[in-house]
Amino acid sequence: MEPEETLNAVKPSAGLYDPQFEHDACGVAFVARLGRPASHEVVARGLLALDRLEHRGAEGADADTGDGAGILIQLPHEFFAEEAGAELPEPGRYGVAMCFLPQGRAEREHAIRLIERNVEAEGQRVLGWRHVPVVKSECGRVAGEAAPYICQLFVGASHDVPDQDAFERRLYVIRQVVEHAGLDGLSIASFSSRTVVYKGMLSAPQLPRYYPDLRDERLTSALALVHSRFSTNTFPSWELAHPYRMLAHNGEINTLRGNRNWMRARETQLASPLFGEDIKRIVPLLSDDISDSASLDRILELLVLGGRSPAHAISMLIPEAHAGRPELHQRVRDFYAYHSSLVEP
Repeated sequence: MEPEETLNAVKPSAGLYDPQFEHDACGVAFVARLGRPASHEVVARGLLALDRLEHRGAEGADADTGDGAGILIQLPHEFFAEEAGAELPEPGRYGVAMCFLPQGRAEREHAIRLIERNVEAEGQRVLGWRHVPVVKSECGRVAGEAAPYICQLFVGASHDVPDQDAFERRLYVIRQVVEHAGLDGLSIASFSSRTVVYKGMLSAPQLPRYYPDLRDERLTSALALVHSRFSTNTFPSWELAHPYRMLAHNGEINTLRGNRNWMRARETQLASPLFGEDIKRIVPLLSDDISDSASLDRILELLVLGGRSPAHAISMLIPEAHAGRPELHQRVRDFYAYHSSLVEP
């Protein structure tokens, strides 16, 4: 028997393992309580779901350093009102930036000044900073060596901001300009008047142990989005843990290079009456050092802040298969056909 024939002959008896069933993906869960007040129970249930997703995450050579874990919740106003160290406006009239700052004191102070300058340049008010308490012993050695100094910045809306949506766009522009400065060790996990993200280079069970805030009964929300990361096309890092500003994602986008190139090509044509001239300050939208999920999140965020609903924006970016499906209503097929000329799936 020839060698190739011998190899083929033993394949059926090689066991039950088949590489075509070898798939890896992150773990994601969502908890929401509609029509009821925000509560800590929702946060606790989200963290319980995250704990059950530990097996969907990954670790490196240091088994105590996870690829990433995180939670997105609504701003807990009562909690922040007591913890901020400054008088806060009513909900919707202030935002919170979850800042990952450089480890070095001089670099950290430089980052703080950079952020404050851009907040004031955008006409908004710096209300104060809060050091986010963490338990350093609850993360792995590698994660601890790379851990940022974590602070929350409270920003008040100026009187000329008409509504919360307009305020969200102001905060978005500030964040984009700050991150475009390219200061090493600085990233902003979330900056919103609606939501806040706690995340890091952690495993799922480590997240609530690392951030005592998450165990505080005063920390309430009506929703919780959690994620346990299995890093694929980027190395694990604190800033690339999920959730991002709008989504958490479990999978890999295999059209990433083409999607990024098309978005870069369109940046000179971007226009929005809601952003006006600020549209020039938020580009470039994407960079090669962020993951596929982070790229998707940034474009989703832009579309939503530009006036589309989340459902509309997601349907543009992740359309269902519609060609040759007469069972779909003509309006649905027309919707996808029209938007395919605006953005690629």
